[in-house]
Amino acid sequence: MTSDVIITGANGQLGWELERRTKIKNRTAQAFDRAKLNITDADSIKRIIDTTAPKVVINAAAYTAVDKAETEPAAAFAVNRDGPSNLAETCSTNDIPLIHVSTDYVFDGTKTGPYNEDDAVAALGVYGASKLAGEEAIRGRHANHVILRTAWVYGVHGQNFVKTILKLAEKQSALRVVQDQIGCPTFAGDLADAILKIADHFLTDTLPADGLGTFHCTGRGQTSWCDFARKVFELAAPTLGDTPTVDGISSADYPTPAQRPANSVLVCGKLTRIYGITLRPWQEALAEMLENTLYRDSRTEKETR
Repeated sequence: MTSDVIITGANGQLGWELERRTKIKNRTAQAFDRAKLNITDADSIKRIIDTTAPKVVINAAAYTAVDKAETEPAAAFAVNRDGPSNLAETCSTNDIPLIHVSTDYVFDGTKTGPYNEDDAVAALGVYGASKLAGEEAIRGRHANHVILRTAWVYGVHGQNFVKTILKLAEKQSALRVVQDQIGCPTFAGDLADAILKIADHFLTDTLPADGLGTFHCTGRGQTSWCDFARKVFELAAPTLGDTPTVDGISSADYPTPAQRPANSVLVCGKLTRIYGITLRPWQEALAEMLENTLYRDSRTEKETR
């Protein structure tokens, strides 16, 4: 079956939103999980492209286990570098635009202010290095591409920071959360909408001047992980009742196998200027996500009693 759009990474929180929202927009789309389309397998990609004849390919597949990547570099690079390379090769051969999602982890986080698209990259760990290698592979193989760097993604589907601390709140009355890392929380649904708006430009042959290349796309505003957690509990309190206190700690007090960028704030003005796309303030998007998630979880609990 032919499609306007094919989406990789259907089981992820972004891929899930992309598939759901293409249906709302009445675009013919097919979303593939790894079992149906393994982007590390070039033959699998060619077979799917030949079968579906898409007008746009959106790559939301990624190896995202940041800490695990430190001991599984081959797996991380296979998905985050070789997979995008395979997609770019096939899309180039078939003259199909490719939209690819990357990350703030391509930066080392040492810059004083927010990061622009043309700032020097310097990944701290395996995950960031593998995503950076994926960007470079696409640029070297397919000119007709858009790379969107994002950060701190959370959503209704899948596992993420918001869901993790809500789960911890069920068992703990106090949480210790890192306060010396800052970034821009990004709701997967808003990110999906931005991607589909760009896809629509390809589908309608209305791509703006300078519409190709690398862009930053995150929720508006910045915060720390600690204050992010506090906002989650502030917004969830009417539903949850008592919520934990949140104490700020330093990254040194919470060592992890992979070092995180201290500054993950990305400037998204280029995306606004060229595409007219600006994501909502992160607090507004978080409130919507929590309303949907907490209501759904509450309803499911009642239905299973």
